[in-house]
Amino acid sequence: MANQNAKGIKRLVNACFFSIAGFKVAWQHEEAFRQELILAIVGIPAALWLSADSIERVLLISSLLLIILVELFNSAIEAVVDRIGPEHHELSGRAKDIGSAAVMLAMIMAAMTWLIILI
Repeated sequence: MANQNAKGIKRLVNACFFSIAGFKVAWQHEEAFRQELILAIVGIPAALWLSADSIERVLLISSLLLIILVELFNSAIEAVVDRIGPEHHELSGRAKDIGSAAVMLAMIMAAMTWLIILI
């Protein structure tokens, strides 16, 4: 593990490595993350091709990246809840359901953005 007391550039470098590790773990263990990343890989070039101006491009691409961002948070919540224990607990279920609802809301926002801009 990297030095937790690192400062300056060393801290930033460490943070980059931790972030890359997070993406790798999400890819390996989260099917939804893989699906949403593939959607972004297809959607970003489509957004560049289909949009009329820079603002539209930013909105279309940001809406896809928002889904990935929220999915990463949701996956982190699920990992922490699963770490606590495998037994069913109302609060654990609630945390997972709320995380899932956040992902669904991001998807709805992305769909609305794409529909409003492209139709």
